[in-house]
Amino acid sequence: MEYFKGLILNIGIRDIIDMIIVAIAFYKIYTLVRETRAEQLIKGIVVLLVATKMSEWLRFFTTNWILERTMNVGVIALLIVFQSELRRALEYIGRSRFFTKSFIEIKEEDISHVIEEIVEASASLSRQKIGALIVFERETGLSEIVETGNMINGAVSSGLLINIFIPNTPLHDGAVIIREDSIRAAGCVLPLSENMNISKELGTRHRAALGISERSDALAIVVSEETGAISIADRGKLSRYVDIQTLRQILQNMYKHHAKKKQGLIDRWRNKYEKGRS
Repeated sequence: MEYFKGLILNIGIRDIIDMIIVAIAFYKIYTLVRETRAEQLIKGIVVLLVATKMSEWLRFFTTNWILERTMNVGVIALLIVFQSELRRALEYIGRSRFFTKSFIEIKEEDISHVIEEIVEASASLSRQKIGALIVFERETGLSEIVETGNMINGAVSSGLLINIFIPNTPLHDGAVIIREDSIRAAGCVLPLSENMNISKELGTRHRAALGISERSDALAIVVSEETGAISIADRGKLSRYVDIQTLRQILQNMYKHHAKKKQGLIDRWRNKYEKGRS
């Protein structure tokens, strides 16, 4: 008891800050692996750690030797098994404001035009029950996904989007990738979600939308060809039966948040400098 009392009395400001940093780091790691296969693997690792320590205390030398060797080899196994989660973590760090590039070149009226074109295309596809999958690239680059499809590099328009997803055309089965105010590519292949809790009634498009939202910060719009219902996948979560007004609001919030976040330290300094000269 005296030991813990002395330990508490010796805690200083630096120790408190250190503990807060560690707590935040563990929380961020938890949010990255939550509801993924990594969550179950981490639970297994915790069980192995507890078993190793208990075997040491109970003097089960053979069991302890096997568990220790397993843990040593497990470090290499973790790098292989957790490669997708590690990539997500590094991408999360890379999406900080300091590393982002400018997005303020797109005018507000251009953003409004892009949103209305997408909303109009989604509404038309929904009415006709034509399946569609539209992915919005944000901070995480999707170049490897773009390379799986056909390059477009054209302005966003409802007519072009509708024509891409018309059944029995070469590009209708893949995804469209939109970056800022242009269509980068069509007919792209997306990774499928590995979430085992997904409803069995959801098809490949919905699983692909969830998959890309799990592996990046991309937002995806899905139109079901069975029901015409519009769904949105974001941050590994799927919102189904989204109406047109809600879709418009989500896109507006996405573009506004994206533009605000993209205005990094260098852009702020440049704006201040230009104001000072004027």
